Amino acid sequence: MTSDKPKLLIVEDDEGLQRQLRWAYDDYEVLSAPDRGSAIDLLRAHEPAVVTLDLGLPPDPDGVSEGFATLETMLSLKPDTKIIVASGHGARESALRAIASGAYDFYQKPVDIDQLGLIVRRAYQLHGIEQENRRLEERVGEDRTVLGTMITAAPEMLKVARTIERVANAAVSVMLLGASGTGKELLARGLHQSSSRRGGAFVAINCAAIPENLLEAELFGYEKGAFTGAIKTTEGKIELAEGGTLFLDEVGDIPLPLQVKLLRFLQERTIERIGGRKAIAVDTRIVCATHQDLPAMIAAGSFREDLYYRLAEIVVTIPTLAERHGDAVLLAKHFLNRFAKEMNPAVKGFTPAAVAAIADWPWPGNVRELENRMKRAVIMADGKLIAPEDLDLSTGDDEALPVNIKAVREEADRKAIRKALARTENNISSSARLLGISRPTLYDLLRQYGIQP
Repeated sequence: MTSDKPKLLIVEDDEGLQRQLRWAYDDYEVLSAPDRGSAIDLLRAHEPAVVTLDLGLPPDPDGVSEGFATLETMLSLKPDTKIIVASGHGARESALRAIASGAYDFYQKPVDIDQLGLIVRRAYQLHGIEQENRRLEERVGEDRTVLGTMITAAPEMLKVARTIERVANAAVSVMLLGASGTGKELLARGLHQSSSRRGGAFVAINCAAIPENLLEAELFGYEKGAFTGAIKTTEGKIELAEGGTLFLDEVGDIPLPLQVKLLRFLQERTIERIGGRKAIAVDTRIVCATHQDLPAMIAAGSFREDLYYRLAEIVVTIPTLAERHGDAVLLAKHFLNRFAKEMNPAVKGFTPAAVAAIADWPWPGNVRELENRMKRAVIMADGKLIAPEDLDLSTGDDEALPVNIKAVREEADRKAIRKALARTENNISSSARLLGISRPTLYDLLRQYGIQP
């Protein structure tokens, strides 16, 4: 009969102390193990939230090597387990080392039952709070939108958003620094929409994407007849942003001669079109972005220092996706919902392995890479759930330690059921035949694993 009491694992080779601790904890289902092997077996089988661990285990009862090996293995299997280590007299250094390695707390030997009981209760309370926080984050995380369109729950990105909102109505130029694919244009649009200029146009130009001989015309416009092919007077991007915001992406790619002309505009707030002689006043806010090291370019003589200080009155550094804790999974869910509607409505979510792979991937291409991989995954997915292979992500599963055989079997069952349903277009009878089981058994498995045909 399964007990409703919380499980407490005691790893202790002293049988007398084992019995003493077992009798002291009537509120828990107490499991006990005298060595590393049996302790790991019990952890895999029962997954207790809290463990008390004596570092002096056989075959090294007078040392701590076996205890630390047990601690490391337990945390690799169940990182959220609260492990409380025993510290004998004169062994405080080992206890502190264990805490640095991931243990929750330590207790002194000889054991004070009341003191240890208090530590155990605190550990269970913290474990419960952490579980509840994870459940809340899963429920509310997807709806976290800032600056109108930026989806994030990461403190690092929320800090950036607060900075953007704070400077939105200030009469200053803003420079956004960040790697390619981090969402610089999205933030620039958010700044525009948060400002009093939102009624004007948001005009963006990628300075790296336009040939040097055409960039001046794109920015400043030209008069009819100014050069061969100029068959009519054309306003440049600066004029088109009148009353609004001009976003200069990859500003570090502007050639030096054009930097002089842009500096003059920032100082005087007037422009002259190519081939024109009339000064045209333009009221626009400049926001620029780059992934280049502009101070290094200034030192090398390829970027003007005076222009830099005109453009960088406020500098905002954007974290990479790998630095935005939790956002990769959050954004993956957002892209799945968006692309599934357009391309493959059958796709409804992710396998646990895919979620783990998304969270662990370094995302060198940042949000742009995640978006591209998600688009491909939605198109390529065979069943309702996206798997790591759909994302073309290496999960390192061959090296991972499964918690127990039950978890391995459940994941294998889920994969087999989803493939069978996909191949039979959700026909239960045909899927059951493919799997070699009866229809009632398949229905039971569908309910057990929460799979919706």
